Amino acid sequence: MERIELAIPTLFGLEGLAANELRRLELSGVRAENGRVLCRAAPADIPRVNLNLRTGERVLAVLGRFPAPDFDALFEGTRALPWEAFIPRDGAFPVKGHALNSALHAVPACQAIIKKAAAGRLGAHYGLNRLPENGPKYQIQFSIMKDTAVLMLDTSGEGLHKRGYRAVGVEAPLRETLAAAMVLLSRYRGRDPFCDPFCGSGTIAIEAALIAKNRAPGLNRSFSAQRWGWIPQKAWLDAAEEAMDREFDGDYDIWGGDIDPKAVAIARENAVKAEVEDLVRFQVADAAQFHRDSPCGRVVTNPPYGERILEKGEAEALYRAFGAAAGRLPPGWQVSVLSSHTEFERSFGRQAGKKRKLYNGMLKCDLFMYGQQNGGSVRQRKGEFGP
Repeated sequence: MERIELAIPTLFGLEGLAANELRRLELSGVRAENGRVLCRAAPADIPRVNLNLRTGERVLAVLGRFPAPDFDALFEGTRALPWEAFIPRDGAFPVKGHALNSALHAVPACQAIIKKAAAGRLGAHYGLNRLPENGPKYQIQFSIMKDTAVLMLDTSGEGLHKRGYRAVGVEAPLRETLAAAMVLLSRYRGRDPFCDPFCGSGTIAIEAALIAKNRAPGLNRSFSAQRWGWIPQKAWLDAAEEAMDREFDGDYDIWGGDIDPKAVAIARENAVKAEVEDLVRFQVADAAQFHRDSPCGRVVTNPPYGERILEKGEAEALYRAFGAAAGRLPPGWQVSVLSSHTEFERSFGRQAGKKRKLYNGMLKCDLFMYGQQNGGSVRQRKGEFGP
């Protein structure tokens, strides 16, 4: 099979990171758009992308795009695609998707039309009036935007943020893809101490350990396309072997603390599932008392925002206490804090050297970054705010 186009949906704000990951995997034609990244790939690249991508949500194989101003055009455009090259006689092919700014806006009706058109072509090819659909799953995804339809197959199955290590969590968990992005944006590479004083179920610290070790995040899970005939099983084995060959050995100083003993116990369990329990230490600790004597290091953390767990006043008090603790760190420390709170900087006690807009689910946030990477110390700078 010749090269195909892949579409990688991302959380808003992570497109550039995902694009860089694809370039490091030596894929061609990489370009970032709002909420997704596109590239060209051979079928054997699909296992590599699924296994290695830290900041993408799933890997979609694009089968075609065409104008779809009405239902007839949607039906004919769908039927014209070579479904038989991808979906076998017994393949199950459910349909889901979305429509935006288009004449066709009724998603259930679009689903029905696409299903009927694909079934008609497959039935004609296999000589069947009714397809059994009792074999491997080939999830059809569609996107109709501005009267243009894009039809894809989901090669991932469950979203790529589901690494396989977080069977249980705590209230308001952070998505693994966002946690990995926060670590990457901090430029952590495993050389300095790394701390998360609000570790919750341990996601940020575990993602930091995977990055430090250069361990592919998808090694402990399965993917829908592993059962697809047009992607050789050898490609999956080769991709896993390649990923494991790239892992690093080393001693890393990665720490997570939380005031809730239950959260810390869950974080330790998750580290075992992720096979990084020897790289990460979790302990019960109060972020307001956080301190480290090392001359340099990185703090990457996601404290409660106020919208979901604490009232805003409580969140602000927590930010003030943690800001005071962070201000006592040695000058070489860099601190990155994710928050949706509009008054975070005032509560924390100083203005961030750099801010990055990110989304935690549908919640708009900023990653507030302090420290040497932004040309200044994390220490308190007097006079930036009034009383």
